[in-house]
Amino acid sequence: MGFFFAVLILSFFVILISNILWIVLNAISIFTIGIQGIFQGDTFVENIYFSTFLKWIILADVLWIISFLGFASKRKHYKTNPKLHHLSYNPIDKPKICVIIPAYNEELTIEHVIKDYINQKYVKDVLVIDNHSSDKTVEIAKRCGATVITKETNMGINHSYYIGLKESLKTESNIIVLTEADGTYSGYDLQKMIPYLDNCDVVVGSRQAQVLTEKGNQNTLMHTWGNYIVAKLLQIKYLTIRHFGVILLTDIGCSYRCIRREGLEKIVGKITFPGTDKVIVSSESGLFTILFTILGIENDLKSVEVPVTFKKRMGSSKTRSGEKIQGFRYGLNFIWFIIWR
Repeated sequence: MGFFFAVLILSFFVILISNILWIVLNAISIFTIGIQGIFQGDTFVENIYFSTFLKWIILADVLWIISFLGFASKRKHYKTNPKLHHLSYNPIDKPKICVIIPAYNEELTIEHVIKDYINQKYVKDVLVIDNHSSDKTVEIAKRCGATVITKETNMGINHSYYIGLKESLKTESNIIVLTEADGTYSGYDLQKMIPYLDNCDVVVGSRQAQVLTEKGNQNTLMHTWGNYIVAKLLQIKYLTIRHFGVILLTDIGCSYRCIRREGLEKIVGKITFPGTDKVIVSSESGLFTILFTILGIENDLKSVEVPVTFKKRMGSSKTRSGEKIQGFRYGLNFIWFIIWR
């Protein structure tokens, strides 16, 4: 099915270019011979309107639409069941939240972030996954009351997320939260995200609401539109005809998200290669959020996206995703992973 989806996406762009070319040829003909020449059947116009080229375009358009509808109709038989993604009410009795914060040399921000979350209602545990920091991150985190798990080597943020998720299952928490150590997310947003877990398994943050973003944040124009386009590509892959996907997505790269414990137990073992602690996406690929979303969909976890505040980063970025070239590479990785997954 992944191969068929790849062909569907590739053929879409080929057909799109062909249609654009046909429109351009028509525009040229109108400009050169006038609108009346079209209806008089001039030779040049006939080559456009009545040629084999036009017939093949129409045939390709029709076949692509049929293929797309076929893909959408059969989507329910491929790794997810849309019938399960309807309104239900399953309230969490006595919420206990475990917050996971991956960190690498975040001595300037870690105290602020820990205190921001540890003071929130229902937060019982804060896990800081230290990625072999060389500054005072660990010392400050312990002083602030967080449980610190230190890795012997720097294995990247994706691995830190996995370790945090695995360790969170050792606590008594029934809600697990992923966030970041750079101060871009706000702990008080938990108060609007957590209630949705009464109706679903996963709540994903979205940074697309401009009124909730601080001026000067990391999301450039390329990041904002790139995340939106890739999110829609993933949504199309899991399209259903009755509803536009089992999850409505606008921001694929947002790492701020909450998941019910029973939902996490279904997917945590699928984040890594069997029998290892090696995450199936490379450490600096930026793909963890996409993998997390896909695993949720494919394991029939109900997900909903909620707008969250997004502030200017405190300190410097460790992922280099803010650089245009690196950000473009991330985008290509996202698209490739979604298509061939």
